Amino acid sequence: MKKIRNPFKNLNKFEWILWTFSLAAIIASFFAVGSSDYATLATSLLGVTALIFAAKGDVFGMIIMLIFSLTYSFVSFMFGYYGEMIIYLCMQLPCCTASLVSWLKHPSDKGTAEVKVGEFKKKYLAILIPLAVAITVAFYFILQAFNTQNLIVSTLSVTTSFVALFLMILRVPAYAVAFIFNDIVLIVLWSLACVQDIGYLALAVSFGIFLINDTYTFICWTKRKRQLQEK
Repeated sequence: MKKIRNPFKNLNKFEWILWTFSLAAIIASFFAVGSSDYATLATSLLGVTALIFAAKGDVFGMIIMLIFSLTYSFVSFMFGYYGEMIIYLCMQLPCCTASLVSWLKHPSDKGTAEVKVGEFKKKYLAILIPLAVAITVAFYFILQAFNTQNLIVSTLSVTTSFVALFLMILRVPAYAVAFIFNDIVLIVLWSLACVQDIGYLALAVSFGIFLINDTYTFICWTKRKRQLQEK
């Protein structure tokens, strides 16, 4: 019988520290405001866990991200951020599925769970830019029709999310940079939510933690790409 792989065995010392710090910061912020919305807490913890493995290019990170997409959609719906709900159900979920397939098909070495870093080609811009513009405009009116709170920021989240997901499927390091911009947008978005309900502080903090983790992801993927070019 084939032994089940333990993805946590591949984490190095720094990654254990970063993951532990991320979990502790989110849990502390959750209980500091006396929140009882455990769906929000679970969503935040799933998110940072997914990012730790995504930084390593481990497909396990994509599996966790699929679960995160579902729980985040639920939390967004409950607050009235319909833009975030639609993004994660209609865009993030299928894109994460496509990324999972892409990552599984392109391992760095035979038999490993680590994905091979892709190469961004200029021709991709001819696809990315028109799609990003079209999706941004379309979502603005869709979100407006749903009376989405903080419409402009929510629309900007659509744009940054789409660019990040497009690049993630292509397996290029720049996807982490796009997610960094998305993290900044979402920090603003959930900070605005905290003004109405402080119970959402854990999500605002979690996207601050995501920002740190996505920065680490970019560093890791850039390093792996350099090592690949030197071979």
